[in-house]
Amino acid sequence: MEEIIKTQKSYKKLGFTYLETAEIVITLNQLLSNYIIHYHKLRSFHWNVEGGDFFELHEQFEIEYNEVKSQTDTIAERIRVFGLKPKNTLKEYLKLSRITEIEGELTPIAMVKEILKDFQILHDSILDVMNAALEAGDSATEEMATEFIRRLEKRHWMFTSWSKC
Repeated sequence: MEEIIKTQKSYKKLGFTYLETAEIVITLNQLLSNYIIHYHKLRSFHWNVEGGDFFELHEQFEIEYNEVKSQTDTIAERIRVFGLKPKNTLKEYLKLSRITEIEGELTPIAMVKEILKDFQILHDSILDVMNAALEAGDSATEEMATEFIRRLEKRHWMFTSWSKC
């Protein structure tokens, strides 16, 4: 927070003051951290899924990590719009993320259940961003968050439907 204060004391971009953007940037960094850990988990699942569901899940995990990669870029660029630099070390991501790493081998169904658990954390984190944006009147960040939620809800439905097989 002190870094934000120092950087933004005189910073005013697009009509936003430091106080109006501080909460947005904090929630964006939290969301970025959650997505980065989620991305690494998806890559691991993509590489390590085995069994009868291999081809289907291998492809679905790849679809997910490619989308998440794009979303992390969008989030980082949004932070830059406010004159700050996004968190950028694994140490910082692990500290901020509510999504945790997985150790050991998982079955395909356990992988999907883990992704669904992550989706709930991401959903809550996106809502935090959206609420901060709404409070500041930041329609661009709100729109970004809305797009993320819309996609996340659809993918949650699809993975939930698959996991009931």
